[in-house]
Amino acid sequence: MMQKSFVMLKPDAVLRRLTGKIITRFEERGLQILAAKMMVIPRELAEEHYAEHKEKPFFGDLVNYITSGPVLAMVIEGEECITLIRKMVGATNPQEADLGTIRGDFAMETGRNIVHASDSPASAEREIALFFQDEEICTYQLPDRELVYEEP
Repeated sequence: MMQKSFVMLKPDAVLRRLTGKIITRFEERGLQILAAKMMVIPRELAEEHYAEHKEKPFFGDLVNYITSGPVLAMVIEGEECITLIRKMVGATNPQEADLGTIRGDFAMETGRNIVHASDSPASAEREIALFFQDEEICTYQLPDRELVYEEP
């Protein structure tokens, strides 16, 4: 099933100039970027985005960090891409992330773990709506689609 996922490269990824390497991993896997936006997240948006963590002790640090510099917000599409992207990203704690995952290769600490990726279809829908208007999301057919996906 084709899915859309929200992926955000956090300030550490942008400031360390890792965005190109990370995007390349998604594209080489056959995933399609439908929207991308470089931005500094307003505090209110960050608090809404991470609302499920509001009562946790790290919430303030998380919001402070995610608003401290530029992020690259993206909508990515692919077959069962939410699960796939989570596997590519790796464990939240980079010390537990497998080598070969984005966090396993590029991150050292949970508080600077490079990337956010939606964890469910409901989260993806909510997060995409927070960061993108419908008209900002492009739909297009990749010319090599049949080389990536089997057609029924």
